[in-house]
Amino acid sequence: MENTDNLLREIAKLTTKMETDYPELYRYLDETPITLPIELHPKIDKNELEGYLDSLQELLRNYLKSHKKVNGIT
Repeated sequence: MENTDNLLREIAKLTTKMETDYPELYRYLDETPITLPIELHPKIDKNELEGYLDSLQELLRNYLKSHKKVNGIT
């Protein structure tokens, strides 16, 4: 388990990579449900950050997998 500071660094690193290397994917981050809190002042703890990081990693993995198939790369 990572602490919240490390999780925030990992999230920032991954989103920066997506913005730089995959701008066509980065635009979908605004549509990720975790970024749209329902509460006025939501509590964001380690579990939420871990879930968000996992969802970002999954989004990138799925994108890379489908992108390879489209371009004929295996």
